[in-house]
Amino acid sequence: MGNQKRPRGRPKSLFKESSAGTMQSLDRALGVLTTVARLERAALSDLAREIDVPTATTHRILVTLQKHGFVAFDDERQEWMIGIEAYRTGASFLRRNSVLEIGRPILRRLMQESGETANLAVPDGSEVVFVGQVETPNPIRAFFPPGARTPMYASGTGKAILAAMTETGLAKTLEAIDPVEFTANTQIPGDGLQQDLSKTRARGWSHDREERYQGMSCIGSAIFNDRGEPCAGISVSGPTARFGADRAHALGELVLAAAREITHLSGGQTPKT
Repeated sequence: MGNQKRPRGRPKSLFKESSAGTMQSLDRALGVLTTVARLERAALSDLAREIDVPTATTHRILVTLQKHGFVAFDDERQEWMIGIEAYRTGASFLRRNSVLEIGRPILRRLMQESGETANLAVPDGSEVVFVGQVETPNPIRAFFPPGARTPMYASGTGKAILAAMTETGLAKTLEAIDPVEFTANTQIPGDGLQQDLSKTRARGWSHDREERYQGMSCIGSAIFNDRGEPCAGISVSGPTARFGADRAHALGELVLAAAREITHLSGGQTPKT
């Protein structure tokens, strides 16, 4: 008999029967769904390996999700991808959130007035998630696909939200961050970032100078809910060459005005300075 290969070590499963208050089958199904969304397209074996669930189990979950329209299968490429029902579910969130609904025409106007791509993002833990965008017709422009995430400290919108938090909320959010220096200009949590947030707090808008992407800059401002808490952010982004000091202030005032308008129209309350 030939020697059998010893199984390779692998991390413990993310899914535990003992998880209090959860259902393992539902945990696994949601894990598969969110992983498909994150990878956009994936083969069965890659999905199973990514979530550390046996291939046969992963396939049963996918077939069930496919039955309900949450995933679809590309026969030609033999890959799984997000289905139309997942889009409808996500669209329901967008429809119920008045900030996003109210923000659409204001985003378009901001793009027209600034000449730059206008973005709307919401906080999720220590990250911001881009949920709306109106692209500028300029041939060289910024683009963030819906659902794209970035750490708050490396984002114009994210820094605006951080600056608007209470001291307790800010400290808690920064503690949860595992900082990464994306570029030479990235300001990881520390004295430099705190000084930047102080300037943002004073003027009402942030300035991301190539802190996430080389050659790209962003200016953002926070949107507030009815309790005066930052619940979203709006920004303009584009090539750094168009975001120089001579133009940054004018862009900042445009973004700040847009943020205040959305705050007001959605029933929010801008904190008194």
